[in-house]
Parts: sequence; C-alpha cells; structure tokens
Amino acid sequence: MPTTKLPLPEIKLLAAENWREYVLVDSGDGKALERFGPYLLISPEPQAVWKKSLPASEWQKAHAVLREENKEYGGTWELLKPIEKSWEMHYQTLTFQLQLGSSRHIGVFPEQASHWDWIMERVAMEKRPLRVLNLFGYSGLATLAAAKAGAEVTHVDSSKHALNWASYNLKLSRLADRPVRWIAEDALKFTQREARRGNKYEGLILDPPKFGRGSQGQVWDFFKKLPDLVEACRAVLSPKASFIVFTTYAISASALVALQAVRDITGSKGSFECGELVSIEESAGHILSHALYTRWTP
Repeated sequence: MPTTKLPLPEIKLLAAENWREYVLVDSGDGKALERFGPYLLISPEPQAVWKKSLPASEWQKAHAVLREENKEYGGTWELLKPIEKSWEMHYQTLTFQLQLGSSRHIGVFPEQASHWDWIMERVAMEKRPLRVLNLFGYSGLATLAAAKAGAEVTHVDSSKHALNWASYNLKLSRLADRPVRWIAEDALKFTQREARRGNKYEGLILDPPKFGRGSQGQVWDFFKKLPDLVEACRAVLSPKASFIVFTTYAISASALVALQAVRDITGSKGSFECGELVSIEESAGHILSHALYTRWTP
C-alpha cells in the first residue's frame, strides 16, 4: 500500500547573530574559549578536533576552566582569576543572571538566542492572546522572550533552583508583571495532567535533556520517555496553535529525531524547519554544533 509522501526538509545550521556580550573566541584541541560578558571561560569541547588558532597567551587570560573529574554533573569549575559569584548579561532587551555552580551549566545556552528572536516574532505577529507551555524551562530565557512579546507562559522544571533562577531573570528583565506561571514538577507528568484537564496551548517550547533526575527521584531518559512526551504534547496542542520549538542536546542521533517528534505532535501538518544550533568561532571561523532543533508553524 503506498504511503503519503512528505516533502523532505532542508537541514539547516542556525547561528545566533545578534549577540553583543557573548563570543566564541577560539576553540581547538578539544576545548572552547568563550566570553560571557566580562569573563572568559574554558570548557571541554570534544568536537573541536582542530588546533587552537590563538596563542597560549590568549587562553591564559581565562577566568575559569571546567574540569571534567566530576563527569556525572558535567564537571567542576576551577577559578583561575577573581570572578563574581554571579553576574548579569543582556540579549536584546532581556537581562539575566549567570553563575558558576556545581555543574557545567552557567545559566545560558547562547546558541539558543535565535530561538528567542523567533519566539518573540511569532508571538508578536499573532496579535492575539497566546498560551505558551515551556517544558524543561531551566533559567527561563525562552520564557522571558515569550512573555516580553505578550504571551501567557507556563514554565515547567523539576528543579526549584531553576524556577527561582528563572523568576529572578524575569524581574531583572522588568517583566515581573507579565503572566507567568511557575510549575515545579516533572514535565511529562504535568503535561499529561494538563491533557486530562483539557487545557490547550498555542505555543510549545521543549528542551528535554538526554537524562535527568527530578527532585522526587523521577528519572527522565530521552529515548524511553520521548514517545510519551510526544503523545502528551499532541493532546495539549491547541487547534489554533502558532508554533513549536523543540531542542535537544547531547544525544547520539540525527536532526531527524527532533523533526519526527514534532511531526508526530502536529500530525505532519504545517511548515517544518530542522537542523543544528551552532556557534561560529571568532578567531578562525570554525563551526561548533551544540544541539538539534526543529521549529514548526501552521
């Protein structure tokens, strides 16, 4: 029996172009040198298989380096020079806090900035009230973008620390009066419950990790839980939906995994864009891939 042929999407490399305070300065020999506001940080980057372009004297200007001894949490930061416990950065009109903690994550994924631009454009162009569900919301920069453009946002993360961080970022961006609901819960369980309640959302933002453990011991495994998450998201997607953004990190798969997930949520109807989120190095123009993504509009 013949199957319906769907158009093959173009695989794109998407680089954030509007940063003023973030730069991928150099990379090579399995490491990346990045500037986050006033500070230079060195972190492991297995894909940087080439030689460093800048001399050692430039790398020695770094304020901190991520050591990989504690691999369960992605490493431990070693301070090389004085650095504030936390500091602020800006993107467009958004303000947010960064900090070196007990993991490699410092509060921002710079390559996702192009998503924030796109979300703001989608919400603004609709000129109608939109309910947006941000799952695995972390420090909330996608939530800030949607709220800034006028959406009503439900931000879900199992970490109370992440929720407090995101809420603080909302205040830093002078958006504390915007309608944002903070949910400290397992993203899948919350979405399933919203489906049973009959609640619908016009925008979905999904950034599921490869593996995670919630505050109550619940385990998230990307490949085992993704089908359930897709089913739950399909149930809460409004018939008048405006957009879906799906991003995933650190999985051994092609960009088509994210594409198929979003196709299953939407029933393959609408317009799809998929590919990789990348950063372009300042010193020699090397391109580093960070994540897989798919974006959908009706």
